[in-house]
Amino acid sequence: MHILISNDDGVFAEGINVLADVLSEIATVTVVAPDRNRSGASNSLTLENPLRVREVSERRFAVQGTPTDSVHMALNALVKEPVDYVITGINHGANLGDDVLYSGTVAAATEGFFMGVPAIAVSLCGSSHFHTAAQVVKKVVLGAKTRPLPVDRILNINVPDCAYDDLNGWEVTRLGARHRAEDMIHDVDPRGQNIYWIGPPGAKQDAGPGTDFYAIETQCVSLTPLQVDLTAHDTLAALTQWVTTETDK
Repeated sequence: MHILISNDDGVFAEGINVLADVLSEIATVTVVAPDRNRSGASNSLTLENPLRVREVSERRFAVQGTPTDSVHMALNALVKEPVDYVITGINHGANLGDDVLYSGTVAAATEGFFMGVPAIAVSLCGSSHFHTAAQVVKKVVLGAKTRPLPVDRILNINVPDCAYDDLNGWEVTRLGARHRAEDMIHDVDPRGQNIYWIGPPGAKQDAGPGTDFYAIETQCVSLTPLQVDLTAHDTLAALTQWVTTETDK
């Protein structure tokens, strides 16, 4: 088995290296990830500048680009042998609810999905127990050998920041939602120019039972299947009727 690993925290981040070490116990692992932290990069591709890459150790590459760049480059240029899984993370912090739209970790998994490879994104809802998250992923991969995961979805995994033995179980969840983000933070730089920082994310809004937020709150692993098709299929008929009515006037 051959696993490609990427992330958005950078190739030297603790999470990606713990994940690579644990998955190396069951598979050949190649790491291709940004050369620095690119959190919040979402699905951005670098189109106006060339991409530079360097091998930092055996089978570990640093890309001067985004998480999506990294997976795209890996599957189209760097990795010659077949890849069985693209696994991204372990993200330093949760990717719950609305976070998935901004997450470079989820975006990197999405790029693997676009390239036809089963894809998993994994995040630790904290900053301490990366080994717990790695063990969760290892269990998922080993389980998929006998009962394959659906190949038409991306699996988004969030893991509580606790010891593996302290987990309260695993839950299949839907995405929750947050309130709107808090206001931007205004400041003035030493030259007197206005500067702004993105404010904190909004508080939890839709976070009841069945959501990824609730699973983490109850110290359970959250597994959320994600689809890429953003079409609002239940609105197609109503919109078609509106277009027909308005254009016939």
